[in-house]
Amino acid sequence: MPQFLILSFLFCLGSIAGWCIELIFRRFFSSANPERKWINPGFCTGPWVPLYGLGLTAMYLIVSLEKYSVFESVFWTRAALFLTGAVAMTVIEYIAGLMTLKILHLRLWDYRNQWGNIQGIICPKFSVAWALLVAVYYFAIHPYILDALHWLSVNLAFSFFVGLFFGVFIIDAVHSAQLVAKLKRFADEYDVVVRWEHLKLRVRAHQDAVHAKSRFFSPFRSERSLRSILLEAVSELEKRRQR
Repeated sequence: MPQFLILSFLFCLGSIAGWCIELIFRRFFSSANPERKWINPGFCTGPWVPLYGLGLTAMYLIVSLEKYSVFESVFWTRAALFLTGAVAMTVIEYIAGLMTLKILHLRLWDYRNQWGNIQGIICPKFSVAWALLVAVYYFAIHPYILDALHWLSVNLAFSFFVGLFFGVFIIDAVHSAQLVAKLKRFADEYDVVVRWEHLKLRVRAHQDAVHAKSRFFSPFRSERSLRSILLEAVSELEKRRQR
């Protein structure tokens, strides 16, 4: 089976699984969501987080290197895999976070309240979490991934749905990019950094305040303009700075 199809399938699978993980985490564990509301996570509108798609493909490739290990001990081989996976995931997270922060003036996630954080993009706590996730993947998920890839190799017709996923995903990404362009113009105009998840919560709070129907898959739609909500946030920030 072509390696490109394998990686495409893993990206699709990881993006959807990552969306589910983020959805649960932000609903029950995130300090940024104290009211514990269901908030559509991630950059896109649909049920996928591409960062996790890249992460799953990276974990698959790293674990596949096990047979080339220079260690005779199984323990040290696995420890090296988990450490490499954690570093790879942290690097992916840092590059994605840095690019959106420096180029788009957009903060997709915020670790500034975490110990040892770097620019609020990465921190030791979540690097350890990545290592644990790689371990979970190695022991509990990778065997099923291999089974799924074997199934895909004998059912290549299913690759149509992989292609369909990418078609819808690209349309979604283009739509989201248009919104990001508007947010960047606002951020440049007022010299601020827009906090993506915080903005979602603000829009949701406005929807609740006017008893409007919440739009899970359109988290930025509101009877009130997005610009006015952003201006309100900037005004509150200025008031805090003056105190």
